[in-house]
Amino acid sequence: MKITQIDHIGIAVKDLETSLKWYEDTLGLKASGTETVASQKVTTAFLPCGEGELELLVSTEPDGPIARFIEKNGEGIQHIALRVDSIDEALAALKEKGVRLIDQEPRPGAGGARIAFLHPKATGGVLLELCERK
Repeated sequence: MKITQIDHIGIAVKDLETSLKWYEDTLGLKASGTETVASQKVTTAFLPCGEGELELLVSTEPDGPIARFIEKNGEGIQHIALRVDSIDEALAALKEKGVRLIDQEPRPGAGGARIAFLHPKATGGVLLELCERK
């Protein structure tokens, strides 16, 4: 398994437009667009920042994972995504080491990525996402 960089940091927000305005007007970052990922009940906006990106996430459903996260923790960092060269190899290596996974197989993510999440109980409380981009 090879981790090549931090791909993005996922930030849960209640209001995407207000949050985008703040990041753009205050920090000078520019969103590369928005995308709804219906299977994850979320709309995302990526803000390129150096080698990585900030990903703003807003729930599209009251029972979505982002809505539940905000209800429990408030707005803020929800996950850190690590880019891997091969998500299939990374998952196989982690399974071999007995790491608890949320996703046993990769699933489609925003921007055409293939993603999988590691369980926070296996990572010291941090929700880690593996992300493969071609």
